[in-house]
Amino acid sequence: MSRSEPQHASTVEDVIGAFGRNEPVLVHDAADREGETDLIYPAGAVTADAVAQMRNDAGGLVCVALSDPVCETFDLPFAQDIIDHPVSSNLDLAYDDRSSFSLTVNHRDTYTGITDDDRSLTIRKLADAATVGEEFDFATEFHAPGHVHLLRAAPNLLSDRQGHTEFGLALADAAGQPPAVVVCEMLDDETGAARSPTSARAYAQHHDLAFIEGRDLIDRLG
Repeated sequence: MSRSEPQHASTVEDVIGAFGRNEPVLVHDAADREGETDLIYPAGAVTADAVAQMRNDAGGLVCVALSDPVCETFDLPFAQDIIDHPVSSNLDLAYDDRSSFSLTVNHRDTYTGITDDDRSLTIRKLADAATVGEEFDFATEFHAPGHVHLLRAAPNLLSDRQGHTEFGLALADAAGQPPAVVVCEMLDDETGAARSPTSARAYAQHHDLAFIEGRDLIDRLG
């Protein structure tokens, strides 16, 4: 898609095609949910430069979303279920029934785990794990706690939940990518709030990226 074409006009097919080419895409969930736009990458395509783009241009939390079957294979729990502390009780989210957060991990070949090189290595290795499945020795490859947050998707993706975790994995499935994607919220440097859809569209257009509303993905992939 050329820069002269308005990115807000991206179709679902445009977004699936871009994701299949290992390009990041922007997805706005809904004004009455989080009201956030996430920059979403296929996990296997994440380089150190991609991590730098997410922390500099997006500014949110760099997370890897994994499908429910992958999490089941590697016994990756919801964090809320295993935290033995009062802070994990009575979690009342304004935007959803539960959090998708699971463990935090580093790949064992990283040093501190936080650098762009370290995080990109951890992320790509998570894509490998999602591709290989039960033959992958997760505990040998990763340790916890770490610097990459894992998210566990709802079993039936968009039919169960309409978060960026599920949007990203539904796109991965449609694009023939492994069930591992990176999501990072786009924040506004001036306000500190979520970047508005208008601003996110402008970013997408400037960088020749596809932008789409979550409702369009639900209609096509839900």
